Amino acid sequence: MGKRSRLRKKEHQNNSKPGGRDNRDNAGWGAGYADIIKENKLFEAYYQELGLVPEGEFDQFMAAMREPLPATIRITGYKSHAKEILHCLKNKYFKEIQEVEIDGQKIEAPQPLSWYPDDLAWHTNMSRKILRKSPLLEKFHQFLVSETESGNISRQEAVSMIPPLLMKIEPHHKILDMCAAPGSKTAQLIEMLHSDMDVPFPEGFVIANDVDNKRCYLLVHQAKRLNSPCIMVVNHDASCIPRLQIDTEDGQKGTLFYDRILCDVPCSGDGTMRKNIDVWKKWTTSNSLHLHGLQIRIAVRGVEQLAVGGRMVYSTCSLNPIEDEAVIATLLEKSEGALELADASVDLPGLKWMPGVTKWKLMTKEGQWYKDWSEVPVNRHTQIRPTMFPPTDTEKLANMKLERCMRILPHHQNTGAHISDGMQHHPVAHIPERREDSPPPNKKMKRHGFKEDPFVFLTEDDPVFPPIESFYDLSPDFPKINVLTRTHEGKKRHLYMVSKELRNVMLNNSERMKVINTGVKVWSRNSDGEEFGCAFRLAQEGIYTLFPYIRSRMITVSVEDIKILLTQENPYLSKLEEDAHQQAKKMGVIVLKYRPDNSNPDGPQCPIELCGWRGKTSIRAFVPRNERFHYLRMLGVEVFRDKQGQGPREEEKEVKEEVKEGETENGNKDVSPKQELRGENRGDEHLKGDEREGGGENLTST
Repeated sequence: MGKRSRLRKKEHQNNSKPGGRDNRDNAGWGAGYADIIKENKLFEAYYQELGLVPEGEFDQFMAAMREPLPATIRITGYKSHAKEILHCLKNKYFKEIQEVEIDGQKIEAPQPLSWYPDDLAWHTNMSRKILRKSPLLEKFHQFLVSETESGNISRQEAVSMIPPLLMKIEPHHKILDMCAAPGSKTAQLIEMLHSDMDVPFPEGFVIANDVDNKRCYLLVHQAKRLNSPCIMVVNHDASCIPRLQIDTEDGQKGTLFYDRILCDVPCSGDGTMRKNIDVWKKWTTSNSLHLHGLQIRIAVRGVEQLAVGGRMVYSTCSLNPIEDEAVIATLLEKSEGALELADASVDLPGLKWMPGVTKWKLMTKEGQWYKDWSEVPVNRHTQIRPTMFPPTDTEKLANMKLERCMRILPHHQNTGAHISDGMQHHPVAHIPERREDSPPPNKKMKRHGFKEDPFVFLTEDDPVFPPIESFYDLSPDFPKINVLTRTHEGKKRHLYMVSKELRNVMLNNSERMKVINTGVKVWSRNSDGEEFGCAFRLAQEGIYTLFPYIRSRMITVSVEDIKILLTQENPYLSKLEEDAHQQAKKMGVIVLKYRPDNSNPDGPQCPIELCGWRGKTSIRAFVPRNERFHYLRMLGVEVFRDKQGQGPREEEKEVKEEVKEGETENGNKDVSPKQELRGENRGDEHLKGDEREGGGENLTST
């Protein structure tokens, strides 16, 4: 491999290293890097010379960079019970934390991020070490871990939440996330797409891409927690991601242009020093010089696929103008007026940010400064490019409005450093680089990594449908053509669904793109099902998607019924309250439906749908472990112990008292909060295909 090829490979892999693009996505809980000295004289000298920090604030800026980054959490906003989780956090955990003292000092309770809508994002300065010092704090930490695994909370750095908010997502938007792994921002995009939970299939979709095959499986894991039929994960080099074809409404073939594009590029990561401590000793000015070309190529390829009237957000976690304003200026100049830098100054009230800069210079690794391309000697032309400097035409520079770029400095709101820019595409000129190739010339699609099972769409007359339609009494508008499986041969083990528009994309681009995963599992084969007339049981992951189409097999349950179903593995039907008991006696596979009781303000104020199966004398809820814990918390049941070995908490004892009678009657194991699912995937290195199986069927004591 030649030197240039090695360098390019290193650039593309940069996002998986300590200073890379994505490391800001998952906020830390304090750090213990006492052995690393947080000093880099070159870094200080460089940014002091550039003058990017307001006068008189540089010492504050550097002091903030040396402090541990606060931990931040975001509540999944699109789910109907987001308010319930927020209520639980505010009125239970945060109130308890306010009473905790560690080493004689009161703990500061988490605070909401003032600029994030609806109080759905919070930050705290508590470190892991402090969390371990108090049973109450340990319980809070376990709550966060469990709710994160079930997709109800994301632990994500504050500045990482900004770009998706600036995109102004609507449910009909077609969205491309160009450099998506590990997926925190992708999750936000999916949430916004599903802002109306009564619509199972939004018109829009998210195509999430990453160049690293292995990291695509982390992306799959992140996205799958949200159970959306409108997400597709693909594996391509973002700088030459293929142009896709679709069937248009008039029956013709057309090119897919995206309404929204997130271009969160690999960068030097010097804005992540508070968390990625290695950046302190590894930072040099050459990092930005090496990445500038790749960043432009990715951004240009994004612009080429942006619909007229669409918006692309470009973001980095680097403070360096060479990676930020220089790239934006290059895009604006190349577009010949087709792009405009959007004014986002009022989009996030409460967010403190600095305007973009219009003047900057660059420095080589040896310390040589250059203010203009004309100063660069010929022997430096391969490392330094004209696009790294500000435009020399003052009128052209003024028209670019680079001050609309949003610079987030760490000392202003106790965050990492971040740059975001939103660009609108207008029909006033063509984009000179727009190509009609797919992929671009001399670029062959690489198919490294795991071999994926094929995606096979079922036809409307597939023999699998009649028993399913009859058994569940599916409504006539159920979109059978959106159902797919992952095998050509043998019995279909699982059935998945994607949205209409994603189906359109998949059928027209099988040779153009490498799909890692898509869709949501809606049915799984059940060996005992055929005796009831249907071989497929409902999958909990797909209940939001299927629920609007199911017209039978539903049982209305009470709060007490749900407690029984989630704390026992196979309770007798007689354990249910009389109404639910009589309904359950008449049917096999079921949807267990809870609706809020207005007369009981202490009960959950959000609807709950669980998947279950009725045997001859008992009933079972097919709900993964962490979701069980989640729903039990919503019902006011405590599910954690204070510390390992101290025995169950009082609330846990109450749960056991409620269900132990069922254990003595029929020998069923008590599924107490100390139990977990056997076979449930928890951190497979590569979540291949349908991300392993497990999740509710088999139970064992821990």
